[in-house]
Amino acid sequence: MKILYGIQGTGNGHITRARLMASAFAKMGVEVDYLFSGRETSRYFDMEKFGNFRTFNGFTFVTEQGRVNTWKTAKQLNVRQFYNDIKTLDLSGYDLVFNDFEPISAWAAKRQGIPVIGMSHQASFLHESVPVPGNRFQHKTFIKYFAPANVYLGVHWQPFHRHILPPFVGQTPLASHCPSIANKVLVYLPFEQLTSVIDFLNDFPEKEFYCYHPEAIDQSCRHIHLRRPSREGFLCDLANSSGVVANAGFELSTEALQLGKKLLLKPLHGQFEQQANIMALTTLGLATAMNYLNPNALDDWMNEVSKGNFRFPSNATPFVEWLLNKQWNDVDSIHQKLWGNVIYETRRAS
Repeated sequence: MKILYGIQGTGNGHITRARLMASAFAKMGVEVDYLFSGRETSRYFDMEKFGNFRTFNGFTFVTEQGRVNTWKTAKQLNVRQFYNDIKTLDLSGYDLVFNDFEPISAWAAKRQGIPVIGMSHQASFLHESVPVPGNRFQHKTFIKYFAPANVYLGVHWQPFHRHILPPFVGQTPLASHCPSIANKVLVYLPFEQLTSVIDFLNDFPEKEFYCYHPEAIDQSCRHIHLRRPSREGFLCDLANSSGVVANAGFELSTEALQLGKKLLLKPLHGQFEQQANIMALTTLGLATAMNYLNPNALDDWMNEVSKGNFRFPSNATPFVEWLLNKQWNDVDSIHQKLWGNVIYETRRAS
């Protein structure tokens, strides 16, 4: 089977999941080509696992000061280029498009009669049992038309529906023998202005903040350590931090939950997915939310302790086997197999 894997490139979360899937595909000798859209090619990093991947402009959103700028987002969309990319993307020779909320490969497959299996966090919002803000019908319609699929598989922290699978989380080698440093906090707020993030952290000299940001260069100023994007460095700092301050992206929240890190999350305003993530995490008691960069919220949160950690599947091979078997309407078997390996370990009070 030859597969085209279409991946939404606007956030690092989709790419994180794709790296783990790429390892499973390679282990099983599956021929896979990778296509990304939603980000300038020069802004991708740590992409070695994807070989000679392709990129397209696709659709993305413009953010300013921690919120989506709807007008600028609409203004920068090149609809003509988008449709031309769909029409000219040749999928002959592919047996399947595996899709993580990437619209160009999804629509090209629909036009050319190639089956599409869509697996994304966004697909979980198609089900009534998943908490979402606002108009559910509107969100469902957008998800289905943005990246159409023959089978939709959601990814979430709870088995809200049989079409929802647990996230795959790669093993962090340092985590097993790297105890948390009590005063170390990982900060990842890429949608906020870097100067605003620094101002937000300035009044807490007793903490050591390791702040990753697209505008940062590697430098330290007293207790704030700025870091440019680096997957390896990020995972090292995540492993021994006591907690994470971030926007409400799905993959980073998942990695933090896997390692038992407490979470303080500020959702990107105007971004439906992050608002839904906040709803789910606070309802489950797994995170603290703030609506703006609030030093009082940070102060209170630093006195909190982690309640426990999840053990999500790290091996995507059973899912790849299910995918290759082509029994795609039988989602119950893979749902039960993967959720059967998920464990939540509560932390004993000291």
